[in-house]
Amino acid sequence: MSSRPLRRSPAPHAAPPASIILMALVAFLALITGSVTAASFPSGPAEPFRVLVYSGGAHASLDTVRAGVDAVRTLGALNGFGVEATDDPDVFDDDRLARFHAIVFNGAAPAPQDQDQDQDQEGGREGGGLDAQARAALRTYIRAGGGWVGLHGAAAGAHDWDWYEGLVGATVDRATPVQTGRVEVLDHAHPSTVTLPDLWERTEEWYNWRTDPAGTVHTLAGIRMRDGIAGLDEGADHPWSWCQDYDGGRSWFTAGGGAAQDFRDGAFLSHLLGGIEWAAGAKPGGCTATRTGSFQRTPLAASGLTDPVDVAVASDRRVFVAQRTGQLKVVDQRTMKVSTALDLAYAPGMAGRTDGLTGLALDPDFAENNWLYLLRSESRRAGTPRPGTPRSGSLRSDTPSPGTAGYRLALSRFTADGDTVDPASEKRLLTLPARRPAAGGPPPSGSLAFDRAGRLYVGTGGISLPPASGAPDDAQGSVLRITPQDDGTYTVPAGNRLDPGTAGARPEIYATGLRAPYRFTVDPANATLLAAGTGAGGAVEYVRITEAGRVGRPYCSGAPPVERRTAHRGATAPAPPGRPPGPRRPARCTTTTRRTSTAPSSPSTSPGSG
Repeated sequence: MSSRPLRRSPAPHAAPPASIILMALVAFLALITGSVTAASFPSGPAEPFRVLVYSGGAHASLDTVRAGVDAVRTLGALNGFGVEATDDPDVFDDDRLARFHAIVFNGAAPAPQDQDQDQDQEGGREGGGLDAQARAALRTYIRAGGGWVGLHGAAAGAHDWDWYEGLVGATVDRATPVQTGRVEVLDHAHPSTVTLPDLWERTEEWYNWRTDPAGTVHTLAGIRMRDGIAGLDEGADHPWSWCQDYDGGRSWFTAGGGAAQDFRDGAFLSHLLGGIEWAAGAKPGGCTATRTGSFQRTPLAASGLTDPVDVAVASDRRVFVAQRTGQLKVVDQRTMKVSTALDLAYAPGMAGRTDGLTGLALDPDFAENNWLYLLRSESRRAGTPRPGTPRSGSLRSDTPSPGTAGYRLALSRFTADGDTVDPASEKRLLTLPARRPAAGGPPPSGSLAFDRAGRLYVGTGGISLPPASGAPDDAQGSVLRITPQDDGTYTVPAGNRLDPGTAGARPEIYATGLRAPYRFTVDPANATLLAAGTGAGGAVEYVRITEAGRVGRPYCSGAPPVERRTAHRGATAPAPPGRPPGPRRPARCTTTTRRTSTAPSSPSTSPGSG
């Protein structure tokens, strides 16, 4: 990285004459009436704006502190804003703070007040902590619209001050040894990340947070946890830099800046400059909280559900929930009441790892016809299908394969009547052969999804072991595509893998070669099918299917994040005790675009393949 300080195009340096006259008038009136207090803060920065760099009680080395001060001074000189630096906590006074549009905590954090007092008695204010009066001044400054910038160690300390922890967004739990890892940029529009690469390699000590800040701040960049940084243990979502609107002001934080070398890194200087400009109000940037600020989280049920595997929301806001145990539940969002709409009355052990109720989809015209579709396993002892028999010539024989248990997979349409579903309303569309071997079974599979044209995609998974998918008449490890009809039958849409009438082929098959697809989504703009499933060795596979054909391998495949895991629907099982997590396998990414080829599809790069 280049170490040359960054310079950006300066904004105009002079205020219009009318603004000067207005400011003078306001100042004159303030002297007469006393209505403008020293704690008031300008609503927008005049150019050049001014920044205070505070390093009192910094947790970093003296070289790092000096490098941080010098870097901000240089950025100010090149980009047209003023900079003052101090390590004297007496600067936290209403009058003195009102001169600045942003305060940079250069690795500094206000230590707990009892710790401060001990340090004050031993050697003056070397602790850099803020007493009650200084804390009140910082709070008043932020509430008046001020900006705050925190570097690295600014998140350490002041555990006795909840307001400051909220200003930062998180506090440090513990740090890892210095090591190399990567930061993944999540927001490329913010001025502090607009010039950064998607993946940014850095060598530093990495922080674990006492509380995950992701729910209350806008995450700008996160740690690439799949790289396996030793000592980080907070899961796949680990913020590294963020911003937020806080208590009337603006707060921007980066976990970088903990070493002098950071301030010689051109990418980090660009990152820091953008954070200062945003915090000072000189550059715009959206900082609404990444999760709770953008979405409203409403718990639907605290009880009454067992092993839910799929969900669908009707236009009237009823929430249908499919349970692997064979019940279809309905949640009334007005009363939060959970009721059972349908019970398939599974025998004990029926809803095993790959058996049970696995897929749910509402008809595109559900508001008018009340039709819903269920994908489920059933015992062959269940008898013949209900009225509305399978389509003539439906997929392959219903005779179990040798060595398999007596189960089959069924796709049916039911009609809802309010919060109940009459079992007698079933219209059977498909019946597939044995679901799993008598001993063990394939990974979880089975999913349903409609596209905008009313075509229904059905995931079957590896129905027997070893997988035999790929034959033109074999539905195992496949995605089927059909168009349900009003009378409970279906037609085969144009564009499936093989045309209707092809000898020895089943035209319902849209894509083959998958192991265990268990969740679908369809892009409404172009009907691209995105499927997630579990592959060999517990690897998670992501498949992107743009046309009918054979999926030679997944769009993206790799070991589960952080540690070796075997995926189950709704749960994960860690590696056996004493066995260290395995090395991360490189992701392999492809896309399927050919209709009839049986060769692996051409590779295509995924954004997440690094």
